[in-house]
Amino acid sequence: MNLIYRKLTSEISKLLKYYPVITITGPRQSGKTTLCQELFPDYAYINLEDISIREKIQLDTKLFLEDYSNGLIIDEAHHYPDLFSYIQVYTDAHPERKFILTGSSNFSLLQNITQSLAGRTAILTLLPLSLHELGNQIKEVSTDTLILNGCYPAVWAKEVPPGTLYQNYYTTYIERDIRQIINIKDISLFQKFIRLAAGRIGTECNNSALAGEVGTSAPTINNWFSTLAASYIAYMLPPYYENIGKRLTKTPKIYFYDTGLACYLLGIENEDQLKNHPLRGNLFENMVINEAMKNRFNQGKTANLYFYRDKSQKEVDLLHVKANDFHIYEIKSGQTFHADFMNGINYFKNIFKNRVTNSAVIYDGDTTTNHMINFRDFYLE
Repeated sequence: MNLIYRKLTSEISKLLKYYPVITITGPRQSGKTTLCQELFPDYAYINLEDISIREKIQLDTKLFLEDYSNGLIIDEAHHYPDLFSYIQVYTDAHPERKFILTGSSNFSLLQNITQSLAGRTAILTLLPLSLHELGNQIKEVSTDTLILNGCYPAVWAKEVPPGTLYQNYYTTYIERDIRQIINIKDISLFQKFIRLAAGRIGTECNNSALAGEVGTSAPTINNWFSTLAASYIAYMLPPYYENIGKRLTKTPKIYFYDTGLACYLLGIENEDQLKNHPLRGNLFENMVINEAMKNRFNQGKTANLYFYRDKSQKEVDLLHVKANDFHIYEIKSGQTFHADFMNGINYFKNIFKNRVTNSAVIYDGDTTTNHMINFRDFYLE
């Protein structure tokens, strides 16, 4: 197995100086457990998905915590919500004792943290591998292979075939987790929904229209999207508007946290199929936006990422808002630069003037300059 250095490592080490608890969220199989065990080899490890361990802890939680004075990694911590209150009391009495909590259910984990561990824990997100983390390993790998493989560590560190990984990931984790979070009476409807959602990558999603195709209600579709987000399967990129209220009421775009999983849901099994697929450009865009998000999260920062589209349908694919300034990017899957790639950027600059402090086209060409960036060289501070 190839060990891959995770960029979040330095942020975890830094924050542990200030907090008794570090909480790491992220998708299943994104590398949370491996990272924690490599970074803290002397800490004990437990996984609360194991019912027998949960039952043992529940017998005497206070005594259990006292047995691990040298540090403890608790995987899938959200399975025992009362544990957070015990950790709060314990760390208040023993601030030198350290706990690392991980979880793949964003909603359950953060809900318990805000109730019990507010001010006592730093919260970080570990997504699948970034292109920068893969580094030289992907130097000779084609763009289509990168999109198809996705970035889960099992593909790159253990060389698990992508088709095998994502088929099992979907049936073993996604369907099981979704059933635990919400009560789905007809799983076939959800299966239809998630595949249709993958077919809308990079587009503004109309829940009412999607509900009609799936055969359910718009509120159900909205609930299912929320569940995908809580499970780190898909997310919504919000539109940017100067009026904050308007920003929240306009339609966001849907993206998946991993393009390999999206390809599986779209039935794309090899590079030839991907090359000719009508969503190939959308998947490339998805990969680049994922990279921007990983760059931010790996620095312990919030994403602050948006897209821009106005009433005249003028659009910029990616906005990074930094206080009152903008970094703006157009994303193109082509390998040859064309002047019209700058149309959206130039339009946005005419509106926001000197508030645009950085702009570039991110594409698949070989040349990287101030205004053209090969996607492999793209990094968001």
